[in-house]
Amino acid sequence: MSEIPVDSSFVYALYSTKDQKHVQALAFSQRTVARPVVPGVILPEVAFLFRRAGGTPAVSAFLRNFVAAGVEPVGLLLRDVQRAEAIMRTYASAELDFVDCALMALAERLNIKQVLTFDRRDFSIVRPAHCEYLELLP
Repeated sequence: MSEIPVDSSFVYALYSTKDQKHVQALAFSQRTVARPVVPGVILPEVAFLFRRAGGTPAVSAFLRNFVAAGVEPVGLLLRDVQRAEAIMRTYASAELDFVDCALMALAERLNIKQVLTFDRRDFSIVRPAHCEYLELLP
């Protein structure tokens, strides 16, 4: 089974029924056969988005639903952090955030050429080391 890294924008849309991309995220997750690779580093970002939208009860509900889904978060290796820093430095004028760069580094290490994200800007800028570009889904 193929794998696909998942960005915080996709996870938030998937779990937030109020998000404008929720239906699109849900439909994609129901029809894809790829195993989601959820970097643990995205969870604080998603929790922040839920806190901003609905406070602690919203964060708690998200975390319960995430755990119930049974997708084990993936940790970064030191070399992923090193590569994320290199991406940030290379594209300094774009002011990419660490989480997006870490997700790109993870995709490179796992030789994955797709990513689930609604963040088209940041992921369109970077040219990965392992392929010409990352295919942005959904």
